[in-house]
Amino acid sequence: MFAPTVASLLLLSASAAVKASPCVAFDINWNLLAFGLDGKDWFTGTQDTWSGSGQATDITTTSRPTFDGTNTTCYLSQFTNAIYVLNGDSKNPSSIYIYDATAKSWSTQAVTLGSFDTTSFDAILDHDTNVFYALSHGNLFSLDMGSLKAANSTPVVWTDVEQAPYPSNYQPVMALAQNHVHFLDVPGVPAGSADIFVIHYSYFQPQSQAYPLPDGSTFPATYGRATSFFQDSGVQQEFAFIPQDSSAVYVINVETNTTQKLAGPTIKDPKTTYFASTNSLVQLSSNGTVSFLSYQEGNTSANAAASWSIVKPLLTSAPPSTSSASASGTKTASGISSSGTSSGSTSGALTASPIYAGLVLTALLGAMVYVL
Repeated sequence: MFAPTVASLLLLSASAAVKASPCVAFDINWNLLAFGLDGKDWFTGTQDTWSGSGQATDITTTSRPTFDGTNTTCYLSQFTNAIYVLNGDSKNPSSIYIYDATAKSWSTQAVTLGSFDTTSFDAILDHDTNVFYALSHGNLFSLDMGSLKAANSTPVVWTDVEQAPYPSNYQPVMALAQNHVHFLDVPGVPAGSADIFVIHYSYFQPQSQAYPLPDGSTFPATYGRATSFFQDSGVQQEFAFIPQDSSAVYVINVETNTTQKLAGPTIKDPKTTYFASTNSLVQLSSNGTVSFLSYQEGNTSANAAASWSIVKPLLTSAPPSTSSASASGTKTASGISSSGTSSGSTSGALTASPIYAGLVLTALLGAMVYVL
């Protein structure tokens, strides 16, 4: 009878662990929420509590997604106080999962995909219309969420709006500000500039827009992540762009057409993702570490002096894995990124705890002894 080797048992143990794709988001009171972190969901409060010795609150409940998708992204619908989750479940990649942050409940919204490819896209959620805009394989798609804070029985539909003026292999970097979708790292567009899609008129501006730094320098023309800073009310006016090498944070203000350069993340991780509130830029690294940078709109001196810190309640309640992050790396192989008002993880890191993995290995070793 076949006797499994220790190596094969270790491989089986590893494969038994669940592939993770957690994400972070905020509710409308700017409480930080972490979904799928260490296999659970967490409420972490507002920024003033993140440096203390407290713990995050476990808010894991029924009907939630498994957070094991190819790429999971989270978006705040500010008018409804709901979090929309795309690609939250590997078995139901087309569904949109809705977390009602007021009722603290989950529901699953059916979706009609049409020609939309859930494995290759970037998307933003427009503040005023509550409509997703996504770029996939060179085409711009939209999906109207209406006023949904819980799923209904009528599927929502991904609609092919038009062909974008970009090559089909363009890996989109998208951000939202003033009801305009900004596209960064577009082929042929110079460093420090972005292409713009005007949502309310549904057209691409023919000319790119420059956003120089005060000294005349520019943010680089390179792949990275982008996420928008919310306002307590009204549309977003600024977004952060973080190049994949994590060398700096660039905050673009579309009212003044200027850019601030802030400290790059302490954790240099090409697979990291981001989400912003009104006063915080939060980073979720591929090993599950959650960090933040304080931000004050208009206060350039305070922003220039700000440094990155760990969100301590999550460090205590959902310790990161021991896998290391690196500053090196290329664009994600899957061609998926998360941006706009979203965050997610493309890491594919294992979320199973060491205890769980140990139990699996113990059981397998027991089976081997029985066979022998």
